[in-house]
Amino acid sequence: MLTFPVAREQAGLRLDRFLQSRIPRISRTRAKAIVKRCAHRADGTKRRASERVKAGETVIIVRPPMNEPPVPKHFGVLYEDETVLVVDKPSGLPMHPTATYHKHTLTWLLYEAYGEDAPQFAHRLDRETSGVVVCGKSLEAEVSLKKAFEDRKTRKRYLAIVRGEVALDEGEIAEPIRGATEGLHVRMEIHPEGNPARTHFRVLERREGASLVSLRPITGRQHQLRVHLAHLGHPILGDKLYGPEGSAPFEEAIDIGLSEALLERLGHPRQALHATELEFPHPATGDFLAVESLLPWDLRRLWAAPAEALAGRAQVSFEALLERPDADGSSVPL
Repeated sequence: MLTFPVAREQAGLRLDRFLQSRIPRISRTRAKAIVKRCAHRADGTKRRASERVKAGETVIIVRPPMNEPPVPKHFGVLYEDETVLVVDKPSGLPMHPTATYHKHTLTWLLYEAYGEDAPQFAHRLDRETSGVVVCGKSLEAEVSLKKAFEDRKTRKRYLAIVRGEVALDEGEIAEPIRGATEGLHVRMEIHPEGNPARTHFRVLERREGASLVSLRPITGRQHQLRVHLAHLGHPILGDKLYGPEGSAPFEEAIDIGLSEALLERLGHPRQALHATELEFPHPATGDFLAVESLLPWDLRRLWAAPAEALAGRAQVSFEALLERPDADGSSVPL
């Protein structure tokens, strides 16, 4: 069962439109089909797609059992009080339910841990991106946090391991971004008619064939960091959509998983991008709170790999990259 509380600003939406807003990348037709098969009231009666949702109510979706791909079924807690929860999301864990994922999501793990009043996250990370996610523990806190993101009152910092040695020590990428239709997967592109997008970058360390980069997105466009770094000529290691050879060779990696050959071309099993720091105004006090997540074990190991592997001239074995050394990854210092 999935539960979707209705925020005040969503009141009055048709039920199918509301589901579209809560389940990313589903079509209106798909949303209507979900309502027809799965939407119920608390008393078990069926709902209609044309119904209008009300603030404070909970939309209940009862789905038949499904086989879901395996994912990390845990999250860390970086900070928690009566108003907010800040979690450390592992790479590979989707945030929202989709046509493929149901219980294997952060939404479901929060529901299992907190019940019907589970905290609701105020922003999103890609499935493969790890790191800091802030959640509101009440409707008021959730709305306040989302507004802080919309008003650009938050500060985010990411760490990325990119191909090549970035020449500038520090700079800003200011290139507009828009969506591009390509296959079944969301893909963005640099385009003069796109939405303004700005990313500040600073090189922390260089090795032969790769750079460790700190990133601060000034705007928050979809895939912004990945697109901007690829445009700079330094795509993120492991990026299946914006890697140096383009997206087409990597469609199978997204759809059916990594093979040894694909791993060799990608350089890493997942995109080497981590949301390491988030600063936001606390919904209850207005004071700014900064929370940090350390670089996870797999990216520490990647950065410690032989230079030939980082430069793409040799490949650490498939098994070595996927095998976790110990509980906290401390055997691979950065």
